[in-house]
Amino acid sequence: MNKFIILLLLCTISICSFAKDHARVKHGKFIAKLLNYQIRHNISIKNSVKSLLKRYPEQVDAVLNTALASYPKEYRQIMLGALHAEPALTCDVIATFINSGVASSEEIVRIAIGAEPAYAKEIVDIAALHRPDNLEKIIKIAIITEPFVLDSIVNQTMLNHPAQKFDILAGAIKAIPEQVASLVQNTIKMFPDEANRVIMVAINSTHSNDVHKIVNAAITAGVDKQSVIKAALATGISPDQLKSN
Repeated sequence: MNKFIILLLLCTISICSFAKDHARVKHGKFIAKLLNYQIRHNISIKNSVKSLLKRYPEQVDAVLNTALASYPKEYRQIMLGALHAEPALTCDVIATFINSGVASSEEIVRIAIGAEPAYAKEIVDIAALHRPDNLEKIIKIAIITEPFVLDSIVNQTMLNHPAQKFDILAGAIKAIPEQVASLVQNTIKMFPDEANRVIMVAINSTHSNDVHKIVNAAITAGVDKQSVIKAALATGISPDQLKSN
């Protein structure tokens, strides 16, 4: 009897799973038909995606995956159409595009922030969540694309992804090296126990003639001068170079 009940439950689960998969496939075909119909009637892929998501915002995954499968080279226009349809879908759009593999995560971030700069922090955060191994490049391109959100992007991303804080710092410095002093100060204030590593990462991420800015910024942030000098020398710079700064 128990075996019969277990078998019945397994059959029921299998049927339900099959039904869901069938419904998903059927809906995907429906979306594909709508998309192809609009393309055939000379509606651009951008506007086709935009109109579909305005009508079916809850189907963002189905619409985007279908569009990308049919027109992978048009990923930029597909993304712009999705973002312009409903900015509130930005995080879902970014996640879908990054997972699709049609372009690098930093390219997707660049396009998205250029289209919706007000969502820059959210865009970076969702990209960092899906591609933590590429965070330095993501931060760099995000700041280059929208430099006015430098502090908020860096601070929020470091707080949300502390394990990658040094990648974030390096990316920010490489994007805007003239802001190295404030970046060093802010990072040390957020993570005072790792001040030495902050100094070393900063020096390794910028030009040698900026060493004095980093040293002074660290001292201003409250780090002992001798500790700052020791950390700086550990990067391989010469004592004479440090004195000249």
